[in-house]
Amino acid sequence: MKITEVWVRLQDKERLKAFANVTFDNAFVIRGMKIIQGNKGYFVAMPSRKRPNGTYQDVAHPVNSNMRRLIEEKVLQAYEEELEAHTK
Repeated sequence: MKITEVWVRLQDKERLKAFANVTFDNAFVIRGMKIIQGNKGYFVAMPSRKRPNGTYQDVAHPVNSNMRRLIEEKVLQAYEEELEAHTK
């Protein structure tokens, strides 16, 4: 499975830096990922929904660490490119 497109929309919030959509094999998209500035740098949060008890549950997420790493690398690369494009 290949990531064929990453779309990033910048946000100017304290910790929320952008939203991202990722397309796989030009056939399947996951919308609503968040790029968050954490205590140890940026990370990608998967789309989630609030449960009745107030906790959050991921709607979609990778099932292994290799896929999580691949998604995070591609999304953060696209985020850096978008930041660079907006600072020129």
